[in-house]
Amino acid sequence: MTRFAKLAIAAAVATFVLISVGGLVRATDSGLGCPDWPLCFGDWIPPADLNAWIEHSHRLVAAVFVGPLVGAVGLITLFSFRRRDRPMLAAAGIAGLLVISQSLLGAAVVLEQLRADLVTAHLAMALTVLAATIFIAERAINGPFQRRLGRRGLTRLVGITAIAVFAQMLLGSWVTGHHAGLAFGDFPLMNGVLVPDLTASAHQIQFAHRVLAVAVAGLVLATAIAVNRQTADPRLRQLASLAAGLTILQIGLGAGNVWSRLAAYFVVPHLVVGAATWGSLVLAWLAVRRFEPVARPVSRPASRGVLDRLRPYVALTKPRIIELLLITTVPTMVLAQGGVPSVWLMVAVVVGGTLAAGGANALNQFVDRDIDDLMRRTRNRPLPSHAISPRAALVFGIALSVISFAWLALLVNLLSALLALSATAFYVFVYTIWLKRSTPNNIVIGGAAGCVPVLVAWASVTGSVGIPALVLFAIVFYWTPPHFWALAMRYQGDYAAAGVPMLPVVRGEAETARQIVLYSLLLVGVSLLLWPTAGMGLIYVASAVGLGALFLVYAMRLRHDAANGRAAIHLFRYSISYLTLLFAAVALDSLVRLPFG
Repeated sequence: MTRFAKLAIAAAVATFVLISVGGLVRATDSGLGCPDWPLCFGDWIPPADLNAWIEHSHRLVAAVFVGPLVGAVGLITLFSFRRRDRPMLAAAGIAGLLVISQSLLGAAVVLEQLRADLVTAHLAMALTVLAATIFIAERAINGPFQRRLGRRGLTRLVGITAIAVFAQMLLGSWVTGHHAGLAFGDFPLMNGVLVPDLTASAHQIQFAHRVLAVAVAGLVLATAIAVNRQTADPRLRQLASLAAGLTILQIGLGAGNVWSRLAAYFVVPHLVVGAATWGSLVLAWLAVRRFEPVARPVSRPASRGVLDRLRPYVALTKPRIIELLLITTVPTMVLAQGGVPSVWLMVAVVVGGTLAAGGANALNQFVDRDIDDLMRRTRNRPLPSHAISPRAALVFGIALSVISFAWLALLVNLLSALLALSATAFYVFVYTIWLKRSTPNNIVIGGAAGCVPVLVAWASVTGSVGIPALVLFAIVFYWTPPHFWALAMRYQGDYAAAGVPMLPVVRGEAETARQIVLYSLLLVGVSLLLWPTAGMGLIYVASAVGLGALFLVYAMRLRHDAANGRAAIHLFRYSISYLTLLFAAVALDSLVRLPFG
């Protein structure tokens, strides 16, 4: 990477930081912390006032970092061989002019007492400078575009999605400028209804913001799916999945804005995540113009009977994994209820959870169909064996996910539905598309998706997420790495052949066994936290200690003989029994409470 490319990256990062600090200024009502410009209360150094210093820090970032860095990029482009690259020269010129305009507009924002249109224009310029510096940095690294590369339809879709995110951010700034952030005091409904009374202008602005948010989320999801279908380029897939993950996070932060009454710890990340989504889509638009589209042949299955046609769809849902996830659901509901919940509620949650997990697993197999074809363990799955087409698998996975959300929202509660949907999105976009192929810590982070069923179960009973539910989440979280790594050690040859950087492939068997012991120790420790947080009795504590001790025995055996494939598979099998019995103890202890101590 050249020094010029690094300089352009620094300019882009500085611009992103400036936007983030601007969010802090607005969230803390510090926009008029310095009521004059360029001085602050008539001096270059602000008084001892928090709001004044927050506003002053925004000005400092602009004057000390963004201005000089963008100016340096522009001058080097103009007075070097890079001026022959007309698109880069144009981007550098636009960025330079906008930075100067930003400074003058910032003065107008202060002098005009934070007029909404000026504030929105201020943000629009900042986002444009961010896009321009990203464009320059990407072009400095990869060179000009080749005209024949890329696919117009996909390029257009990514571009439209990026523009939609840009528009949504400006509309959000307009909402803030008109103090319409709490026009509706609830979320996702508006004054308790889906379509509220729109007589007041604040209601109209906030309603438009929420409607556009739904449209943007749909576009980002469609973009991520289209990118995955039309290219195997890992960088482009990662960018698309990152944008999807950030969009889901953005919706959660938007809900937090309402629920917290515009607390700064939600408002600031809301803007930061929005800017990051915009930046990732700009990069994706640039990347999609470079990849060479690859046609993937689709084999049509021969005519079969009804059962033969259904069998591959059932296999897509990975029933054994679903069983493992549902093991944690009913005991959690029993603990939350302090007894046996209604049979109807348990059936509704189990069915909804099954649909959600099945949809996530089907989408996982759709994304992983290329590497599944390279691994002996997965070669007979429906897609590598051409039992069904990729398009059918994709539609099936999306349909199950949509049905599960509607089922849980209508028959259980909205929080449970949102939690289940977040688990699907995290599993598909964050773990499957991004982490699995890029880091040996994939299962550590990505395994969080498998922990969400306990939160769904708890929320179905209580309508909230309590501390005991978070402890149960942590138990499954720390259980997942030893469970999965033991299996990965057994099949590390498959992962190596597919180019998947699982821990045994990257770090070796000895290091994997050591990590398994460490996570096993953490698992046992976390399992005991349920005693004080949920008031568990003797049945659970004794079970947690006994089952945990045996888990450590299996882990230590593997540590002493890491090359022994049988030791790894023994730990894997016991880990399933461990989770089953531990959650059975949770349910039994809740029903037959024997005080401990």
